[in-house]
Amino acid sequence: MVEEAQNPTDRMSWLKRLGIVSKYSFSTSQAAILVGLVVFLLVTFVLASMTGALWLPLFDIVWNPSSFDIERTIFFQLRMPKVLMAGVVGATLALAGACLQGMFRNPLADPGLLGVASGAALGATSFIVLGGYLPFPNWFEPYGLPVAAAIGATLVTLFLYAFTRRQGRLNLVTLILVGIAINAMGGVGLGLLQYASDDNQLRSLTFWMMGSFGRSTWDAIIPAFFIMAPASYFLLRSVRSLDLLQLGDGEARNLGIDVHRVRKSIVFGVAAIVGAGVAIVGMIGFVGLVVPHIVRLLGGPIHRYVIPASALLGASTLILADLISRTIVVPAELPVGLVTAFIGSPCLLWLLLKTRIHS
Repeated sequence: MVEEAQNPTDRMSWLKRLGIVSKYSFSTSQAAILVGLVVFLLVTFVLASMTGALWLPLFDIVWNPSSFDIERTIFFQLRMPKVLMAGVVGATLALAGACLQGMFRNPLADPGLLGVASGAALGATSFIVLGGYLPFPNWFEPYGLPVAAAIGATLVTLFLYAFTRRQGRLNLVTLILVGIAINAMGGVGLGLLQYASDDNQLRSLTFWMMGSFGRSTWDAIIPAFFIMAPASYFLLRSVRSLDLLQLGDGEARNLGIDVHRVRKSIVFGVAAIVGAGVAIVGMIGFVGLVVPHIVRLLGGPIHRYVIPASALLGASTLILADLISRTIVVPAELPVGLVTAFIGSPCLLWLLLKTRIHS
């Protein structure tokens, strides 16, 4: 067992031996895994762009566009937004899961832990059931669902911020309990709205709750990108801090980490990207929980590797899940949340057995 160093110079040497602080960004095996994940993402992106109810000759469309007017329209206006949104949402969900698991030092932490996804779902459900009774202008109708979901996610985030400020510090156990309470209250609200909905609303609500990229358009992607991009950037900047947090709060402070500031930035970064994702595609589970596990099994637990690898594998995973949902019951389309649950639940059971995680 390695003894903890007592002075700063010896401590840095000790951390280098553990792999937490390294002269190099990645080990050779980690770099190879990252390159492989990039190639895998490119392959899945091209495959998903070409495959669907109608096969699109992608390379012919690019090199001879005048001969494929209908195919170009389908590709650029229908399929490309869905594939891009699947990749972005998958990357951000896996990124959020990896950051939360590192922050809580708990491999079972999940992006839905804070209750932000429940708040977004409640906002969207309220619009589906009650929106017809409100005098919204016609131009607002395509944006109503994502706006309502974003409002729900924002209200939960503001509540979390106000609660933690009143407590004076970010107590992780308290935050988990608050997230459980928010999820429970959101479940009650969803149950009441489902009870009050008519048949058409209930069908629309059910499909939205199971996740779908059917509403993915350029008008929806651009606002979501402006929310997800800066939040993801701040999360990516936290990789070194997450590695040092694994040593414990006291040791992280001794190494110059503002633990309170780091945890607050992670909480609100996760809230932003999860809320934006749920606003557009609905509830999609298991990506943020399972993908970081797989990444750690492949290349180790160091976050400077885990964070980008999780984003790459999360994007590929959700693109493949969307491809399966679009092709398995052609011409119909399965909710993508069913596909991720079908794949993710046995993977989670296998990971629990493989890593022997105990409560």
